[in-house]
Amino acid sequence: ADAFGAKAKLLRKLYLTGVPIPDGVFIPIKEVSRIAKGKMNQNITRVCGKKKCLFALRSSPKDRNWGGIDAVLNLGMCDAYTRQISSEIGIKRALQLYRRFIQSFSVNIYQLDPEVFENLLYDQMRLLDLDDERFLEEEDLRKIILSFKRVFKDEVGRDFPQSLSEQISLSIKAMAHAWYRESAKILRDVRGAPQDAGMGLILQEMVLGIGYPLSGSGQINTVDPKNGASRLQGYFLPESQGLGALAGDRTPYPLSESSRLQESLCEPTLENLHPSLYLEIESIVQKTIIALGDMFNFEFTIENGRLFILDAIPAERSAIASVKIAVNLHQIGAISKEAALLKVEPHNLVEFLHPRIDQSATKDVFALGLAASPGASSGKIVFSSEAASILQSQGEKAILVRVETSPEDIRGMHASVGVLTVSGGMTSHAAVIARGLGLPCVVGATELNLDLEKKIISTKDGRKFVEGDEITLNGTSGEAISGATTMVQPELSGAFSVLMGWADEIRTIGVRGNADTPLDAKLSKDFGVDGIGLCRTEHMFFEQEKLTVMREMILAKDEITRGKALKKLLPIQRESFVQIFEIMVGLPVTIRLLDPPLHEFLPYSKEDMKLVAESMNVPLVEVIQRSKQLIEFNPMLGKRGVRLGITMPEIYEMQARAIFEAAIIVNKRTKKSVVPEIMIPLVSANREVELIKKRIEDIAYEIEKAERKKLNYKLGVVVETPRAALRAGDIASTCEFLSFGTNDLTQMTYGLSRDDAGRFMRDYIEKRVFV
Repeated sequence: ADAFGAKAKLLRKLYLTGVPIPDGVFIPIKEVSRIAKGKMNQNITRVCGKKKCLFALRSSPKDRNWGGIDAVLNLGMCDAYTRQISSEIGIKRALQLYRRFIQSFSVNIYQLDPEVFENLLYDQMRLLDLDDERFLEEEDLRKIILSFKRVFKDEVGRDFPQSLSEQISLSIKAMAHAWYRESAKILRDVRGAPQDAGMGLILQEMVLGIGYPLSGSGQINTVDPKNGASRLQGYFLPESQGLGALAGDRTPYPLSESSRLQESLCEPTLENLHPSLYLEIESIVQKTIIALGDMFNFEFTIENGRLFILDAIPAERSAIASVKIAVNLHQIGAISKEAALLKVEPHNLVEFLHPRIDQSATKDVFALGLAASPGASSGKIVFSSEAASILQSQGEKAILVRVETSPEDIRGMHASVGVLTVSGGMTSHAAVIARGLGLPCVVGATELNLDLEKKIISTKDGRKFVEGDEITLNGTSGEAISGATTMVQPELSGAFSVLMGWADEIRTIGVRGNADTPLDAKLSKDFGVDGIGLCRTEHMFFEQEKLTVMREMILAKDEITRGKALKKLLPIQRESFVQIFEIMVGLPVTIRLLDPPLHEFLPYSKEDMKLVAESMNVPLVEVIQRSKQLIEFNPMLGKRGVRLGITMPEIYEMQARAIFEAAIIVNKRTKKSVVPEIMIPLVSANREVELIKKRIEDIAYEIEKAERKKLNYKLGVVVETPRAALRAGDIASTCEFLSFGTNDLTQMTYGLSRDDAGRFMRDYIEKRVFV
């Protein structure tokens, strides 16, 4: 592919496999680049000098996804060859072939207006009251050819070229220049092609697809693109070339009887017309699958009863189909398990893990954004965390809509089934948290206008959505859809289960899950994880009853009041750990001590503040004042993480006690040893670790003495500040493991905000600032 392009590479493989393809030559990518600069090698055209046939010139980009240049067919057609070939296919067919070639050559090589030629043809047909050019007589065709030639001469300033070598030379130069044209580069750039993307050319003997006893062209499809099921379907159009079977001028024939019956078609089939050719197609398909280890769709031409394959295109496939195809290819012996695993893009597996919209469902898309977190869900629009919580308590589903989310919205995200934001990028707060929670999320829907005061979303075309309206989010495609749509629930059996089984056999690394609640832990266990790599303890408190107690602790004005709240939190946290340890018994569980700024838990509405005041038995004004005192200018760099453990040590002590007491309980129940891994967040100095470690060790010793049981646990650190990364050697001497928190570490190292970087990151990527 690097030398001649992807299509040429595949044709060579087909040839070596024994598949019948037309003879020809490959023109290297480097040679095409030289030709585009005006350095044409005349030896290229001499290769075809002694051949008494027509030729086709096709493009072969290095990557098919970059697009290509339209093929030029029937090179060599001229006055003399028209007379020569008429003895084989008949004078009318020969003239029709010549007429089409003059038009194609004029449009593709000299960029003449195609409508001029179409109008000349249709004017002549209307004059004769015909609606199909096949019914034109010889004299009519000769008149049209003459008029085409006159247009060519008037526009180009010369007679239509009659020499094969000149036609080939002109075509090669035109296709080379077209590839490197600025407009073509812009189109390729959209498709992800590099600036120096190259294209080779393929010059092949032309298979006419016209003549007796049976000639034509068609397409073979070998797989259902939706579900990956193997099938042999396609179309064949007699007396046609190239993609004529798909042009729509005439109704093509289905390939097989089964296709005809399935689609209730009346046309004859290639299987009936020429059974031996159909059997040859079946044989080529099977041979190609085994030899090349993939499923392909084929373009073919039949000339006088002989079959030729012109191209093989990797079969289109959905994410679901890609898994089915990979498994099938191994099961028939075409590829190894390792190759089957590599054939599936990792992001395709996500579609199996989340609900998705039924492909047959109609969709009324009112906004497009970035596909920030996969899956699909339907629910009622809400514009605040409070509204989301109310809907959840009523047993209804909420879609949280915000301009951008912030830490204050986490409770609302927990209560919602999806998140839609007007701003933000793939690393924004909404995107990161939604992925962690497994919520469908669409961010950066910039064409929407959100009026939080009136609680209205407006689209550019004037549509309006108010709180309570039902919408659907497709976090896999980035679509926001009006109303509820039909969903397909996750299916983890079948091909997906088989593929994951192979991955489990072959993998050499362990995989742990993120799980903050017993429900998360069970889901992780069902997926076969090797343990929990991150249990965020703060996420255990977002249910209303637990949140109220958490707020009591935060708003406490002294250690005594805070201690009373912590006594209430201890059994809540302990029970969560008991349930998680029992689910993950025998597997490691890494627990991050309280990390976020305390303001994330604070009440913002008057109703919530009143509820906290009543539970604490203090005046409402005291709660309001205390909330104001806790406000920080930059809370993400403020009193959070390890700083909480040092300035308010009773919080981490409560958490350590809950972990150890839960471990003792589960050890007794299961007779197995639970080994919790306790992790300290936002460390930047070894002394911080020493201080927290001493308190945790004291709690462990106290519990061991009371229970007369030895505790097994590990103490580690989240390396998420640049200083911690630079001093990791010192820190490692005090703890037993390090976990790199790449999210905060990246933000602090580059001075970026994940919530705001989307506003300028596209420009930075395009200008390769951080390369």
